[in-house]
Amino acid sequence: MKDDSYWMKHALSLAVQASESGEVPVGAVLVSDNQIIAEGWNQPIGLHDPTAHAEVVTLRKAGQALANYRLPGTTLYVTLEPCAMCASAMIHARIERLVYGAKDPRAGVAESVTNLYAEPWHNHFVAVEGGVLAEPCGQILKDFFKQRR
Repeated sequence: MKDDSYWMKHALSLAVQASESGEVPVGAVLVSDNQIIAEGWNQPIGLHDPTAHAEVVTLRKAGQALANYRLPGTTLYVTLEPCAMCASAMIHARIERLVYGAKDPRAGVAESVTNLYAEPWHNHFVAVEGGVLAEPCGQILKDFFKQRR
């Protein structure tokens, strides 16, 4: 059985791909029964799509792979705390569990700015765990933006 650190390391390798293509280095992998369903990384610049965050790219691929827009019983691993758009997409997709690495103090809605997942009006609740490999997940972002400035 592969643990959360194993899958987060995989998500980090996808973040490297994002960085190498000039995108903000965030990677995501969706897993069910210890198998990868889909994976992705940030691509809004390359795809000319403001919604092409790593999470949304991954959810779209998963929906196509499973021929279903609902993704119950899955865990999404992402290197950065999700924004409101991505959190909402996860709720609508019925993701069972979110595991993220680094906090996002500007836009993170799992704990940093607010906890969108805990709002009582949702008809589905995602279990959330943050801080898995937080240091390397945050470092890749720091290094990326340091080179840009």
